[in-house]
Amino acid sequence: MLEALQARDELNQVLKTRVEKACTLLDSGVPLYPNNFSRDTEVSYIWDNYGETDKEELEKLDKKFRIAGRIVGLRSFGKVAFFHLQDRSGKIQVYVARDDITPELYTIFKKFDIGDIVGVEGDLFRTKTDELTVKALSVDLISKSMRPLPEKYHGLKDVETRYRQRYVDLIVTPRAREIFQKRTRIVSALRRFLDERGFMEVETPMMQPIPGGAAAKPFETHHNALDMKLYLRIAPELYLKRLLVGGLEKVYEINRNFRNEGISVRHNPEFTMLEFYWAYANFENLMDLTEQMFSHVCQVVNGDTKVEYQGDLIDMTPGKWIRMTFHESLEKIGGISPEQYNDYDSCKELVKKIGEKVVEGEKLGKLQAKLFDELVEPKLIQPHFIYHYPTDISPLSRRNEENPDITDRFELFITGREISNAFSELNDPVDQRCRFLEQVKEKDAGDEEAHYMDEDYVRALEYGMPPAAGQGIGIDRLVMLMTDSPSIREVILFPLLRTEIGSGNGGA
Repeated sequence: MLEALQARDELNQVLKTRVEKACTLLDSGVPLYPNNFSRDTEVSYIWDNYGETDKEELEKLDKKFRIAGRIVGLRSFGKVAFFHLQDRSGKIQVYVARDDITPELYTIFKKFDIGDIVGVEGDLFRTKTDELTVKALSVDLISKSMRPLPEKYHGLKDVETRYRQRYVDLIVTPRAREIFQKRTRIVSALRRFLDERGFMEVETPMMQPIPGGAAAKPFETHHNALDMKLYLRIAPELYLKRLLVGGLEKVYEINRNFRNEGISVRHNPEFTMLEFYWAYANFENLMDLTEQMFSHVCQVVNGDTKVEYQGDLIDMTPGKWIRMTFHESLEKIGGISPEQYNDYDSCKELVKKIGEKVVEGEKLGKLQAKLFDELVEPKLIQPHFIYHYPTDISPLSRRNEENPDITDRFELFITGREISNAFSELNDPVDQRCRFLEQVKEKDAGDEEAHYMDEDYVRALEYGMPPAAGQGIGIDRLVMLMTDSPSIREVILFPLLRTEIGSGNGGA
């Protein structure tokens, strides 16, 4: 407690000093937040074009640069000073001398602080230590920072503070910026991959009268003008498949979903999915496409089809992915015999033994899924397609034509977690209605994640939907994999957090 109070007092003193400096600048006629500096060069351009240029060549270079960014390090030596300027593309040293910018301007510059955003015009030279540096001919204040940045060598050590104050985290943590720059490249690579194969990007409703497309508890809201209850989207699936009915044979959406569930290193209530649907294809076609897609993204983003994640080297080279049926995985990886997992009572006892709850009347497929989650999933480190899931836990998947107790569905697992879910789509409206009714029974029995009945979707199927395959890929988990990030909060700019005490807001 004492340390916290001391830290607060120190911060208050720093804030007071900065306010005093700001007032001095205003009294000198210096605006704190002008909008008249025109930048013509980013820092990365200087490094890309002059990073290897020697001292003599720089002296011959008759070129001035106008750069802008934040002061992230400052050293003053009386009549001269050095600071590091950081923009979105990188960081470079700036040299400021009183004799180069006039004594009056240098006096003003001395009131600048670490964290201030400034504009610099100058030319390039190398210091005695051979560091490429901008010699300032003018330095303009663009935006005054009233709060200090975290101490250089410690940064933001508290993880929750990093997520809550992401704006500071991005300033002081290079890795944070790298993660989100890479995230953008991942999404762009996915989009290009599908565009080049004839898929059409679409948008579907985020507020829905009936939440569908996944087994999840939705968030509820209310529309005042129509006086109707609405749900935030848990998945876009049923709307995208309506588009297949309408003749749009290849569609995809990079979408935000909302699920009223727990928070963990793998789960955030608001997350991003890529969902796409492909008419006249099946789940086996999707397996092949997924191998190509993931290896392509990995190559584009990381320069290789292999990526290291938390000490494991993950190989996403096409052809090396493991394919195994759901029941084979229970036996070969989970160590459970068919006699055990196919017998209801034996399976129920195994579920209880591993500490999972058994709900009265729960179907065999759900019990098997609980065994899979605990005994198989954590061991799937290299890419695994687990396919032919029980029909009991696949309300939207097409039944296998040879065995109606299983579906033509797969889930992709990498690093012990699910990355995507896919299946040959159910397009029989009678079968779909029956499965919806089974889900309604489960919801009435207390399962909050069971699917709702959707009469309009059944009506759409009655017009005829072509045979198709569809897939959902968790973008956040894919970014975690590609950036070696152990928590989903590392790859979401503003993850949901508890309300900050005394703030009156969620600080998200």
